[in-house]
Amino acid sequence: MAHSGFSFTLARYVGRRFVLTTCLTLLALTGLISLFDFIDLLRRAAAHPEAGLSLVLEIAALHVPYYVTYILPFAILLGGIICFSRLARSSELVVTRAMGISAWQVLISPALCATLMGAVVSAGLSPLSSYSYGRAVQLDETWLRGQHNHDANRFSDLWIRDAGNSATGGDIIFHIGLLEQQGHLLKGQNITIFQLNRNMTLQNRMEVSDGLLSEGLWRLHNVLILSDGHPPQRKNNYLLPSGITTETLKQRTLPADALSLWALPDVIKLLRHSGFSTIPYRLHFQGLLALPMLAVTMTLVSAGFSMRPAGRGGIVRMLGIGIAAGFALFAVCKIAEQLGKSGALPPFPAAWGPAGAGLCLAAALLLHLEDG
Repeated sequence: MAHSGFSFTLARYVGRRFVLTTCLTLLALTGLISLFDFIDLLRRAAAHPEAGLSLVLEIAALHVPYYVTYILPFAILLGGIICFSRLARSSELVVTRAMGISAWQVLISPALCATLMGAVVSAGLSPLSSYSYGRAVQLDETWLRGQHNHDANRFSDLWIRDAGNSATGGDIIFHIGLLEQQGHLLKGQNITIFQLNRNMTLQNRMEVSDGLLSEGLWRLHNVLILSDGHPPQRKNNYLLPSGITTETLKQRTLPADALSLWALPDVIKLLRHSGFSTIPYRLHFQGLLALPMLAVTMTLVSAGFSMRPAGRGGIVRMLGIGIAAGFALFAVCKIAEQLGKSGALPPFPAAWGPAGAGLCLAAALLLHLEDG
């Protein structure tokens, strides 16, 4: 008698096969990419005698968590194709169909496992990835690119908005020709300050030769104050409260990939408050949130092109099309990401749009193969 109910035994079996195959594929891909990365680091280290083999190994190892996050969708795609094609060749899927179990019931556990893997990598591995990637960038710039801390703490032609710290209740906009970080102090030269009122109208303008920022207070020297309806005023010293900190500049210089899912909201808020562009950070944040959906999409894509019974022919062609479709989806994700970084697309549709569209197309393909 046909049995059409959900089988927990079958779900555990298929889920275990899927997770094992995906993890092995992820391990193989990560090892391959890390090997090429290690070879490239060795080539670059050859021009720097002070950079030894241990440093190269450390940088390569610090890159591993980032690579895991980056290639997880590929691993799920290839692992799913391998898993489902093996189930099809062994006729296990034929037996499940004969029992009245649909392809959707078979895919419940792999889809849940893919969602869980995406969530674990996005929420759990991203803090480790952000720390290790940031540390790798620091070591790379110091030893392999020759950018020492003195150069890394200097900023030129910098625009900063200090929101709500003006005596008039409006924002203050700074244009700093040269800003140098010295411990917890910030030393600026050739500073232009625009003070706005609550209506965002220019209240006055200051031209400053140099200034020192510490403990939330600018100590400005040789200040020329220009106000509408008042003659110019020149002061040797001027004190101006400010919310700009060394942490603001530190977060501004960090690439979005070096920040975890949990750190990104605070960084976005801090940078928005200071007037810096937050598009790359919001895009990376939405991309991490969308990773579980992208993992499910890759699972359904792999199933749609590899669950055909072996006797129907064209298996190799279908597997090739499945791999090509997965890579095409990844290319669309990258194109949408670049459109998002350029401002042509808002971060939310740029991150979620390709994954959502791919999920709908993969579901339509499965419906066609199942019911068509």
